[in-house]
Amino acid sequence: MRRASTLASCVLSRTLATAHGRAGSGAASISVQHRLLQAALYGSSTSNADAQRRWFSPLFSSSSAQRASVGAAGALIGVVAATSLSQEVYAKESVPPEAVPKDVVLYQYEACPFCNKVKAFLDYYDIPYKVVEVNPLSKKEIKWSDYKKVPILMVDGEQLNDSSAIIDKLGQKILSKKKADSTLEEDEETKWRKWVDNHLVHVLSPNIYRNTSEALESFDYITSNGNFSFTEKITVKYAGAAAMYFVSKNLKKKYNITDERAALYEAAETWVDALNGREFLGGAKPNLADLAVFGVLRPIRYLRSGKDMVEHTRIGEWYTRMENVVGDSARIKA
Repeated sequence: MRRASTLASCVLSRTLATAHGRAGSGAASISVQHRLLQAALYGSSTSNADAQRRWFSPLFSSSSAQRASVGAAGALIGVVAATSLSQEVYAKESVPPEAVPKDVVLYQYEACPFCNKVKAFLDYYDIPYKVVEVNPLSKKEIKWSDYKKVPILMVDGEQLNDSSAIIDKLGQKILSKKKADSTLEEDEETKWRKWVDNHLVHVLSPNIYRNTSEALESFDYITSNGNFSFTEKITVKYAGAAAMYFVSKNLKKKYNITDERAALYEAAETWVDALNGREFLGGAKPNLADLAVFGVLRPIRYLRSGKDMVEHTRIGEWYTRMENVVGDSARIKA
């Protein structure tokens, strides 16, 4: 799912070899650049937009205050009730205190959609976690692991690999007391989680690397937030953007995409149709499929492609609801 094309590897290899030549042993080998592409393939930009709040400030003139007091009181009660209901509907899911892991560490690339799937889950269930940003070239931060991809999640000393498997296993640990869903709901949830991994993520790269300006926009975020040295930042931004521009063309062919924006819009509309009028696929609250779609879209939301997606499809309202319900990050700041 994260394989990069040979073309991109060759382009980056030749460019980065110059930057790393002083290391003494050809550090910018094809295999190393393949790791970079694994990190950059779905890289994109994000913005932590604050959730919007609505303030109600009814004003009454002194001349009419006495006559309107009963009506104003009734209106105020209605506002309070509606606000309370909204907060109840869009509250994070609670996890029994005894079920919350004591030590959670996520090894990630900041722009990776699969890493963002895991973070959406952790944020929604308010599970505190630390983050270790992995250098995609050296991967020195995960040299201790036989598994060399991200995300890797360490939960109280136990290693969990692969985003969907991580969510499944962690969900079993912390949600064992959660009310069981119906078989129909489980089947629907599973279907759309697979759709995210097998279709939605493949639409992203052709869009965020659609042209040179969008490719540079993506790599500007990747290099600004990734774990790179100063030299790597400069080299990776321009070499990576150029390489991924060409890679995106190959990905279009691989996944039979003729118009990248049309494919993105179609995927967004397909998801909204799946909601079938519900606030979330899970009904009144998000389920794992909601969190998966939100997680992989979150990195691109404030890129040009993400802005276009919200402007030209119906997904915006659902996405805003998800931003509100997932709320602030549970990440522990170092």
